[in-house]
Amino acid sequence: MSTKSGSHAHPDLSKLSIAGLLITLGIIYGDIGTSPLYVFKSILGKRDISDILVYGGISCVFWTLTLQTTFKYVILTLRADNKGEGGVFSLYALIRRYAKWVYIPAILGAATLLADGIITPPISVASAIEGLNGVKGLEKIIVPGNNLTVGIVIAIISLLFFFQRFGTKVVGAAFGPIMFVWFSMILVLGVVPVLHNPAIIRALNPWYAYNLLVNYPKGFWLLGAVFLCSTGAEALYSDLGHCGRKNIQGSWIFVKLALVVNYLGQGAWILSHNQSKLNGLNPFYELMPEWFLVPGIVIATLATIIASQALISGSFTLISEAISMNFWPRVRIKFPTTVKGQSYIPSINWILCLGCVGMMLYFRESGHMEAAYGFSIVVAMLMTTCLMYMYMRYVRKWPLLLIAATMLIFITVESAFFIANVAKIKQRWMFLFFELGLTFIMFIWYRARKITNRYLQFTNIKPFIPLMEHLGTDMSISKYGTHLVYLTKANSKSQIEKRIVESILYKKPKRADVYWFVHIDRTDAPYTMEYDVHELVEDKIIRVDFRIGFRIQPRVHSLLKRVMQEMSEAKQLATHDCYECLDRKDFHTDITYVIIERFLSIENELTVKEDFILDAYFFLKRISQTDQKAFGLDASDTVLEYVPLIIAQKEHLPLKRIGS
Repeated sequence: MSTKSGSHAHPDLSKLSIAGLLITLGIIYGDIGTSPLYVFKSILGKRDISDILVYGGISCVFWTLTLQTTFKYVILTLRADNKGEGGVFSLYALIRRYAKWVYIPAILGAATLLADGIITPPISVASAIEGLNGVKGLEKIIVPGNNLTVGIVIAIISLLFFFQRFGTKVVGAAFGPIMFVWFSMILVLGVVPVLHNPAIIRALNPWYAYNLLVNYPKGFWLLGAVFLCSTGAEALYSDLGHCGRKNIQGSWIFVKLALVVNYLGQGAWILSHNQSKLNGLNPFYELMPEWFLVPGIVIATLATIIASQALISGSFTLISEAISMNFWPRVRIKFPTTVKGQSYIPSINWILCLGCVGMMLYFRESGHMEAAYGFSIVVAMLMTTCLMYMYMRYVRKWPLLLIAATMLIFITVESAFFIANVAKIKQRWMFLFFELGLTFIMFIWYRARKITNRYLQFTNIKPFIPLMEHLGTDMSISKYGTHLVYLTKANSKSQIEKRIVESILYKKPKRADVYWFVHIDRTDAPYTMEYDVHELVEDKIIRVDFRIGFRIQPRVHSLLKRVMQEMSEAKQLATHDCYECLDRKDFHTDITYVIIERFLSIENELTVKEDFILDAYFFLKRISQTDQKAFGLDASDTVLEYVPLIIAQKEHLPLKRIGS
């Protein structure tokens, strides 16, 4: 037996450091960091400006950032790490053994986070570009919602998605410094008006938030706009593995200070200029002196592009995890750079691109996207709260009273935000089709895999071992391959699928020198890479069990070749077709893989529900990546066999023989 393991830890980001803090600013805080562009403007809207609205709005923002982002995510949820990794699927992997229903919040949370990936780029970039409306000479050219503004935003977004195929290794180094400049800029812009009107600091008193929600006409419904200040908190948790908890918590002090001061500055500017209504003005850009407006908009645009990039990269990671955990059909995944965790999924990239363009064409200006944006994030947060309940109860084993108090705070706050956002999307609900589509795919794939796996027939391999040994030495049957490899789902080393036995011995007898059965176990830890070898018959029938983390792509051919090479070097395997002239550092031998694909038999008698699920599943399977490509197998070395999937059929066939 031989075992190997690998580590993908970030030693430079596991501890608090200046470099780690800077990298964190570039990766983590783009989404939440660009929220001052549109949050306060959304709160004021077209309403008559008053002290209760300004003070109450800022107070709501401050306490939302404190309760939701600081308390829930930065302090509490970041501790729910899976070997240093975060995100909805990492959390799901920790708790799935405790309840069967937790796959539902995991699916809903993942789907809404992916939906966030199509809303963040257009709303963020549009908010920045619309700032040009305040530049002298561009007032009539850059108008929110006009064709030119929409075209500029779509062009920027399209370029962003086009360059995904090349990775962000080169330009990624600039993300941290640019975001540091951004946060420093919004901090300075906010400080100046606060110094002129220090009374605005009173807005941090929670009484003003209470007063707005209770006494202001329709004040409760302003929560839909207030909630936008916390967008990006969920992504903060998802990127835990890239930056480390200490760096995220350390940098949040600076980020929150910059955000709060900027919101206070916007409020101070509004009150000091005695504005009765905004009249199309954006208080964020009004903080800038006229000479700095163009440079400020350039910095804002760069910050929104970085925010969009973070969401896109996060979407790739999310889909990669979903594939590993059987929530998404297999699709092609590329690794454009050597940077850990940086992947590129072409199909998802262009789905997100079309989604972003469609969102921009449908909503046309940033203000119209706010309800859709808030709705997606609040649903994701609610699902994380459900999963956190299971984590606190079964993994951390908190006292029930403490869990109840914590959950009461989160559910009350998030339910209020949910109600306020649902009310806002009633006029623009078409985007929900995208979220429903993502949820449908994940649900169908997960449930269908459960159904099909339930009807897998396993058998004890021991009675068939003599037959396989005899077949391997039967010269009357032409040799099928030197090393014949099957992928098995049998968890027990003593069992094998019945269909594999039939493939080797009965369907078309396959003579080989060595029979290999490879089992892949997806672990709850993200970056596990281990294997175990069990020789059923020495040098003849061998089973290899790989334990692969859910963030690792299982390249079976490369992994198995490594196992064979190590066994050969340890004199545990008699190699074949390995010539002296070949490079001894690279293991060479004849390997043939047999992939058994199932199709839905017409003999099945299914319920309407199961029939619908399986029909949808096999349709998705036809348009997704094949097992051969998903497991990194060469087409020239792989044989596909098709067998019917028979779940339930009529036991009695009323067939009669007539005649003699």
